[in-house]
Amino acid sequence: MKVVITRPRYKTHLITPPLGIGYLSSYLKSKKIECEVIDGLNLNLSNKEIVLKASFADIVGISVLSYYFLEAIDLAKKLKKIGKIVVMGGPHASALPLLTLQKSRADYVVIGESEETFYKLITQLNSGQKRKIKINGVISLDNRKLTFSPFIDDLSSIPMPDWDQIDPRQYQKAPHGGFISNFPVAPIITTRGCPFECKFCASPYLWKKRIRFRNPKEVVNEIQYLIEKKGVKEIHIEDDNFTLDRNHVKNICQEIIKRKIKVAWCTPNGIRADKVDLDLLKLMKKAGCYSVAFGIESGNSEILKNILKHEDLEVIKKAVIMAHQIGLLTQGFFIFGLPGETKETIDQTINFAKKIPLDKAQFLLLDVIPGSALWRELKYQKKVNWQIDSFHEISWLPPTVDRKTLNKSLSWAFISFYLRPKQIWLFLKYFKISQLPFLWRRIIDFRVVRIGK
Repeated sequence: MKVVITRPRYKTHLITPPLGIGYLSSYLKSKKIECEVIDGLNLNLSNKEIVLKASFADIVGISVLSYYFLEAIDLAKKLKKIGKIVVMGGPHASALPLLTLQKSRADYVVIGESEETFYKLITQLNSGQKRKIKINGVISLDNRKLTFSPFIDDLSSIPMPDWDQIDPRQYQKAPHGGFISNFPVAPIITTRGCPFECKFCASPYLWKKRIRFRNPKEVVNEIQYLIEKKGVKEIHIEDDNFTLDRNHVKNICQEIIKRKIKVAWCTPNGIRADKVDLDLLKLMKKAGCYSVAFGIESGNSEILKNILKHEDLEVIKKAVIMAHQIGLLTQGFFIFGLPGETKETIDQTINFAKKIPLDKAQFLLLDVIPGSALWRELKYQKKVNWQIDSFHEISWLPPTVDRKTLNKSLSWAFISFYLRPKQIWLFLKYFKISQLPFLWRRIIDFRVVRIGK
């Protein structure tokens, strides 16, 4: 059977090679399955155009995030109309599998890590067992028994992503983190999972608070391949928890240095402040790291306790100062609207962001993500009408703050943080004319979404 893996076009200011799709494609190819990637987002394809391009395939896999669930539903229905076998997977499908199956009318939904499970499904479909499939991690209209795909313990058994089909040189200049050192940029992961339990995050449910590590030499092999074969000039490490194991980071950095690889890299997905020290940060910089982002979330200690962040503001402050002192660019992520939020705690967060030596700050309103502890506690499964609601319109207000205050605070946070001499200078230093369309989209989207709410 011929297989296509795709994602639909949706409204976003972040367009990077999709690692999940890339891994899935390379794994299937290693098993002699003919597979083509159609990235509707990067190619700016309508669902009708994706269907036309995928018309040769027998099976179409759709990667689903909550942010484009409605677009994925529409694509699945269009593919079903022309007789394709449709398989849904990804974080949203794993968090809400029965809902995904019901709304999309897909043939199958894969729950959890999909490489081995999707391959087993294709193998059984090839043998003609369409209605008798019983695979852990797969549900269908005929078999709705919920089980998670078994985790792949040995990450070395999975080839690196199919970089020929998600070639970084072919992607728009809309990277994670906004401003970067140079193009092309390639995202990579060195681990899968995270052992922490932050209540706003779906990772504890999706990865069962487990983390697995790639072989450091294989990670550096991939970096070297991307530089030599794909002309990549910057690497983005997108792990959920890159610095959890100090030795893991140390071994990767030492391998980069040993091979004399010259490449800029950063951690735009965020690292924990309590999992770095001065020596480790210095080693990261020596190996090419020029910027680190920290998941800070709030400048109020009680809110950090409410979300089970398990971090201390003084530890966060110390880590940011260390990174700044050795010459790394620093960024902080903050979320407004977490449990316990008030006008006063918002002011504390803004002041904390300005007090510590952050070069960049990202202020966001809380999204209640399917699979997160907050989603379950707030019983959002019963509150959302997925026929009409976009995920971008799904929000929750703590009883201690109102929507108007949150919107005003978000705008004020950006203005008060960035309209300072140092931040303006940094903007001018890293701004590239070629990124102007991307940056303009971000500004317009921010204004429309926040004013609309």
